[in-house]
Amino acid sequence: MKRVGVIVGREWSFPPRFIDEVNGRNAGVVAEFVKLGGTRMDEKIPYDVLVDRISHEVPYYRSYLKHAVLEGVTVINNPFMWTADDKFFGASLCAKLGLAHPKTLVLPNKDYVPGIVKTESLRNLEYPLNWQAVVDHVGLPCILKDAHGGGWRGVYVCHSVEELIRYYDGSGLLTMIAQELIQWDQYVRCMCLGRDRVLPMPYDTHNRRYIAEPNYLSPELNARVIRDSLKLVDALGYDMNTAEWAIKDGVPYAIDFMNPAPDMDVNSLTPEYFEWVVKHMADLVIDRALNPRPQLAELKWSKLF
Repeated sequence: MKRVGVIVGREWSFPPRFIDEVNGRNAGVVAEFVKLGGTRMDEKIPYDVLVDRISHEVPYYRSYLKHAVLEGVTVINNPFMWTADDKFFGASLCAKLGLAHPKTLVLPNKDYVPGIVKTESLRNLEYPLNWQAVVDHVGLPCILKDAHGGGWRGVYVCHSVEELIRYYDGSGLLTMIAQELIQWDQYVRCMCLGRDRVLPMPYDTHNRRYIAEPNYLSPELNARVIRDSLKLVDALGYDMNTAEWAIKDGVPYAIDFMNPAPDMDVNSLTPEYFEWVVKHMADLVIDRALNPRPQLAELKWSKLF
């Protein structure tokens, strides 16, 4: 019998429904919540697949999952890539893949840990920062946001250089990016599972809710966002992710696509989308348990460019 372990935080709707779905398939795979209490460096992992929903907020889990990869376990998502990604890297990746993406510029941090002496430790940085060059590149209004953030936290719309500097001055230890603001006509969030299944979901960014409109996108545009989403998750190596597309004049711009623990709550997704996610996540883990794909091999992005 193959075993799937689930690591979660405060989620209440997706994990138990997903576990019941896997166990109800009678496919030779059982799923359960993981219990941890300290991990030895030579410890064997009693799972074939681990589904990670919370290690970005619980560092011990991330260490455990990287150890699990070394032990031959399939981890969804690969913790080594998740540890390394950021929104500026994502922008550069889009450029290499030939995907539409807002102009993006990563900024030096405003503040640093106490061990950094600004007059001695930052000799490679230009000072003061050329803010006019920043806005000349990304335009105004622009977006300022945390390169490692998520959940729409720490995202600011800046209408002037002065406003951009003011929000930047409050960013503390965060690494911020300045990004072109796309005034979109349509917006979709695509649930991407297993690097072969994509569900485009119309999304209302103002009220933070999904819209059940099956004909929201034209057939051609729907096919394009699916194709572009698959290209992204294949490059990132993520088996569980969402890719967000801001569509302007018929062109989908990749806005946010590094969401390795996407919101899967039934109240967020709506019941229809929720059932799609539960079904295809069960398909995914059963397949990975019965047909392992070793994750120790180096990610080889060069073949994608």
